[in-house]
Amino acid sequence: MTGTDEAEAAATTTDEALYVLTAALLTPAQFPSVLGDDYPEACAALGLGPYSQGYGLVLGQDGTGARWTVVVDDVSLVAVAIASWDCGMEYDLSPDERTVVAALPGWPLELVVAAPNVPAPHDPDPGPEGPPPLTPPDTSEWGPAQRRLGADAVALQWSTWREQLDRDTFGSPPGSGGAEHAPGDAEAPGASANSVVENAVPDDAIVGAAEETGPIPRTDDTTAPGKRDRTDDNTASGERDRPDASAASAPPSGTGIHAGGDTGADSADGHRHADGEEVGVRRVLTALRGYLDSAPPVGRVRSTFAPGGARTLRADGPGWSLVARTDDMAFVLLDGCPGDVHPVARDEELPDLLRALDAMAVRPS
Repeated sequence: MTGTDEAEAAATTTDEALYVLTAALLTPAQFPSVLGDDYPEACAALGLGPYSQGYGLVLGQDGTGARWTVVVDDVSLVAVAIASWDCGMEYDLSPDERTVVAALPGWPLELVVAAPNVPAPHDPDPGPEGPPPLTPPDTSEWGPAQRRLGADAVALQWSTWREQLDRDTFGSPPGSGGAEHAPGDAEAPGASANSVVENAVPDDAIVGAAEETGPIPRTDDTTAPGKRDRTDDNTASGERDRPDASAASAPPSGTGIHAGGDTGADSADGHRHADGEEVGVRRVLTALRGYLDSAPPVGRVRSTFAPGGARTLRADGPGWSLVARTDDMAFVLLDGCPGDVHPVARDEELPDLLRALDAMAVRPS
């Protein structure tokens, strides 16, 4: 090989190397909720089948700065990398080529990081027969993606949101030292399903590390050669004209946190809560009961750890999202009520409903 050939080969290797920026899990129990209400919908956003064991998503740039999403079936490897980064530890995420299911142009999640010493992130040329580049869902305006991100934020900062509620209406949070409500306690006078907490709706962030893995397998299909056709958290966001994620953890004065309002009552910030909001919340509770009779698509109801032996439930459906603690109450977000978070008190029926949903929910392995 001549010196010119060696230089060309080195340049090709550099261009094909993937500089890892971040990673995410795409499994029935853990997937970026911004992509869909359930696991099959999230998979479909990437053109993948709902493989029961799930996938790992590795997002990065090649040597030319082009955005790539490498899909692997080694979920454990990606999970270890994410856990290490979350603990502030370095981890060289280098998936084996044999685990690669697809290399897809673009990113399905919006990132605010970029690889050093390479051109700015841009979508690669898909070619005449290649798939179009992946793009993140639009979260610039309130809609399904923003609603699901808002529910994730409430789940993440449950205690902060819970403490804003009137204890005479919603009772004391479990373990708070106040008068505890017993399962099945009747709803306090004046409480209603349309009681509203208003605040900024934040989004999650996935932070990774820029690392070089190796050549990216170029495939036009969603499955790599030799792979059979398979069927059965956390996103980073750019800066946009919308509420910042910090608002959920420390709601500042004047952001409009309200609870216990009557139907049609004006809130302190001038927002008038429509009569339809109560109807919307009751529709959600009816839909959840329907999930017990007819199982929804996998991932519609997910259960994760919560303090005190309880579980945190996340459920979604067309036009709505729910966050709940099995030992406490619930919050509902609706597509039709931009930015509003509706508390649902622990009445006589809610405890049994939450226990039943937890029993059917998928859980992280």
